[in-house]
Amino acid sequence: MASPPPIPPAPPQTPDAGWRRAREAPSLAEVHRSVTVHGLSKWRKILAFAGPGYLVAVGYMDPGNWATDLAGGSRFGYTLLSVILISNLMAVLLQGLALKLGIVTGRDLAQACRDHYSRPVNFALWVLCEIAIAACDLAEVIGTAIALNLLFNIPIAWGVAITAFDVMIVLYLQNKGFRLLEALVITLVAVVGACFLFELFVSRPDMGDVAKGFIPSAEILRNPEMLYIAIGILGATVMPHNLYLHSSIVQTRKYEETPEGKKEAVKYAFFDSTIALSFALFINAAILIVAGATFFTTGNTGVAEIQDAYKLLTPLLGVGAASTVFALALLASGQNSTLTGTLAGQIVMEGFLNIRLRPWLRRLITRAIAIVPAAITAIVYGEQGTAKLLILSQVILSLQLSFAVFPLVMFTSDKLKMGQFVNPTWLKFSAWGVATVIASLNIWLLVQTVGGWLA
Repeated sequence: MASPPPIPPAPPQTPDAGWRRAREAPSLAEVHRSVTVHGLSKWRKILAFAGPGYLVAVGYMDPGNWATDLAGGSRFGYTLLSVILISNLMAVLLQGLALKLGIVTGRDLAQACRDHYSRPVNFALWVLCEIAIAACDLAEVIGTAIALNLLFNIPIAWGVAITAFDVMIVLYLQNKGFRLLEALVITLVAVVGACFLFELFVSRPDMGDVAKGFIPSAEILRNPEMLYIAIGILGATVMPHNLYLHSSIVQTRKYEETPEGKKEAVKYAFFDSTIALSFALFINAAILIVAGATFFTTGNTGVAEIQDAYKLLTPLLGVGAASTVFALALLASGQNSTLTGTLAGQIVMEGFLNIRLRPWLRRLITRAIAIVPAAITAIVYGEQGTAKLLILSQVILSLQLSFAVFPLVMFTSDKLKMGQFVNPTWLKFSAWGVATVIASLNIWLLVQTVGGWLA
């Protein structure tokens, strides 16, 4: 009896296996693969890959985060530090998946959705993402306007108008090279970090109590008010536009398009992302710690708005520069988030719709969508109205988040799409668990928020 013919080896997977169409124009074509990383020593390669993670990290320390961190610290002391830590660990995992998708497939998350889903589904995802980016940009506009008001006494309505010119900064720097834009962002992150080092020094928190705050407490689940703020912190931490942004800007590095080159790129990009998100963890924790040490310990538990914190810091701490440094950090934070938000807008429109507008036009459109409601609210309702609008922007972001997280986890867990880089079993379970927790908690936050408005 003749033996069966040998089974031929499976053909190697092509770069576009598992996708409906071949890769089209790259994301952010004007800076695609513009930073050389090949042929460098280990330490120079680490520096060459450093940058995209910091552009992503600024979304985790934007003005929208400040309100939830201030409220958590002023009302409950250091107890919710554990929520900030857990949220940051979730962010590390999701951003790691986003960068892996971009490096391995050559597609950003928006392009991957366009390749995978039907046209109606894709269009719906695009609309939701644009709403989320506008909501995020709204928070940056309001945060910057509040900072200008606190520092220079510029009316908030005029501060909103001034932010219209931020987009020109992005355009100018990007034309000069993506590394220059990254350098500005890293500098602003350093400014925010230095400001809060100063605030931590003058507020003199009890470090033993701070350490206990990083240990999860069952009280968070038993106390409805504490749970509400905890979910708000989680909802304001992981930003949907960051997943689209990260999967695109990692492709500015000119790594080798081989399995070995991609594996190395994923490793260095993950290192960059994790270090940058550690800075975000420090800043978010610092905001809550300063609020706890300054407001909670003195009985000022009702401080939840940025303007209130600014007014109280100097008299409570007895240091004249405390309020000014706080406002300076807010200005740097708002400017930083503005730079990355406009990039995300360009990535999403190009990726979902394959429409390529001139970068300056796309950014002006994104900014106009945010400026109009912010300006109207500032003129009609004043400071109190902008504070409420800031909270609304975070609720909108929470609602949209799962529409970015679930496709990301699904794509990176698909062996046909990812080949040898597919998520291992433990990572699949972890990623789906994180996605489910985020979706459940954000739905709960949305229901509670809407219920509060209707009550």
